[in-house]
Amino acid sequence: MAGYRDFAFFYDLLMKNADYESRFGYIVSLLAENGIGEGILLDMACGTGTLSKMFAQKGFDVVGIDSSEEMLSRAQEKKFEENFDALFLCQKMEELDLFGTIDAAVCTLDSLNHVTETENIREIFRRVALFMNDGGVFVFDVNTLFKHREVLQNNAFVFDTENIFCVWQNTLLEDNETTQINLDIFEGDDDEDDSYVRYSEEFFERGYELDFLKRTLEEFRFEVVGIYDDMTKEPVKENSERAVFVCKKHGTQFV
Repeated sequence: MAGYRDFAFFYDLLMKNADYESRFGYIVSLLAENGIGEGILLDMACGTGTLSKMFAQKGFDVVGIDSSEEMLSRAQEKKFEENFDALFLCQKMEELDLFGTIDAAVCTLDSLNHVTETENIREIFRRVALFMNDGGVFVFDVNTLFKHREVLQNNAFVFDTENIFCVWQNTLLEDNETTQINLDIFEGDDDEDDSYVRYSEEFFERGYELDFLKRTLEEFRFEVVGIYDDMTKEPVKENSERAVFVCKKHGTQFV
């Protein structure tokens, strides 16, 4: 993703409400239901490594990739501070290149929405399939078009935490699928009363038709086992804000 240079330093603070523990438990249950309880797991767009750590502590051999050197720097710090084992690689998802095969892949918190070109989505799925063993499982989530058009569009959100104030402004573009996101982050200056340092980031998210994602996955031998409303085992609905895909790989991918 293009943004998240300065945001990397504030990411964990602003994501405190993400409830990683519940999301981790949910993903582990989806993997287990489809025969994956161990092995090599790819954490795509792993950010600062919070979920990577949890999967490693669960016993998976974790490879985490992210395109942001700043995010991975924080992930490496966590690895040494909290004593867990994971391999972190600086790669874009559409340029995935691993040393061997994997048994599972996860991509969470709408990371795929930051990929705004359909050909790049196709290439991501192709590369995941290329490196995934027969019977492997791919779990990912996406923000839906409903969320982009009805929740995010032209709205602003404010996050106020200890010493950090963040304004998140969204603009739905003319294609009615892509949202421009502008972040203004204000960090309190400890040396000056009532003084802040301002950081700004801009990036984009695109919503995709779920049928397009399903058809593209099937091109690369992925069976879509389920498309669920977020954090449930219920089918995705018209007003679901996040859809979770559970996909099983069949056969060997050569192209």
